[in-house]
Amino acid sequence: MPLDQVTVFGASGFVGRAVVERLGRTGARIIAAARHAEASRVLAALSAEADVVPADCDVTDPDRVAFLLDGSDAAVNLVGILHESPGRAFQALHADAPGVIAAAAAAAGVARFVHVSAIGADVTSPSKYLSSKGRGEAAAWAAFPDTTVLRPSVIFGPNDSFFNRFDAMARLSPALPLFGGGANLFQPVYVGDVAEAVFAALTGDGTQGRAFELGGPDVASFRDLMETLLEQSGRRRLLLPLPMVLADLIGLAGDGLAALGLTPPLTRDQTRMLRTDNVVGEGADGLEALGIEPTPMGAILPAYLGRGGGAD
Repeated sequence: MPLDQVTVFGASGFVGRAVVERLGRTGARIIAAARHAEASRVLAALSAEADVVPADCDVTDPDRVAFLLDGSDAAVNLVGILHESPGRAFQALHADAPGVIAAAAAAAGVARFVHVSAIGADVTSPSKYLSSKGRGEAAAWAAFPDTTVLRPSVIFGPNDSFFNRFDAMARLSPALPLFGGGANLFQPVYVGDVAEAVFAALTGDGTQGRAFELGGPDVASFRDLMETLLEQSGRRRLLLPLPMVLADLIGLAGDGLAALGLTPPLTRDQTRMLRTDNVVGEGADGLEALGIEPTPMGAILPAYLGRGGGAD
């Protein structure tokens, strides 16, 4: 399907910037909607050929959402938060907003809607993050049955919030924690592949009404990922196994910081997710089903982690 105008909600985030850049290369007009329009203005400079229109949007406001969908033949929802804070709740942004956007898209006659969720999204999950993601998927499909749902694992790339967070910690600390021994598994996916998946879901045949789980070619334990981080950054740090009960205590303190509007190192909800693997499910459609060859971590990480200046 050719794209003339696409509305991207959550356009100023890490994944949003990659998606806007990819869609901008099609020549389509991109309505780059973000919580604050100023945050998405930088997107207009991504490509001299791209037609990017920054716009502010409260995704829980049906009227504003409908206004930004007017004239669009496709829409993408990338809105998400890693932890709750004052005025930013999982229920509103993960569970309610997808339904608001999907209903407005259906009313506006939008042909394609892609909703980016997360591996592990499940209304029965003990994690508030994952259960709200599950409710969001259900709300999107109820309002727009042809919604394509993409569920990525941990997303990596320049400016990511995973490897960069632990790299920053390694600069300051002599050790990196391995809660529960660091045995839980991840399947990190490159942000560029996620953007390609969004493009494929919007333009390809047979993607409507389906879910795709996005993971890279490397399945690794948390310990393995921290070892890779240290190798790429040239740092020598102790990897310190710690019991999950300690993670819970740190998460409890993190909840207090989040309630004050500060960024916590860990929350109790995140410790719940650390107890399960974050990998593509057996038999699930993935990047290959969208015609995308997954990018290995080794092809990307050295470009932004290989800056440690040698071992220290």
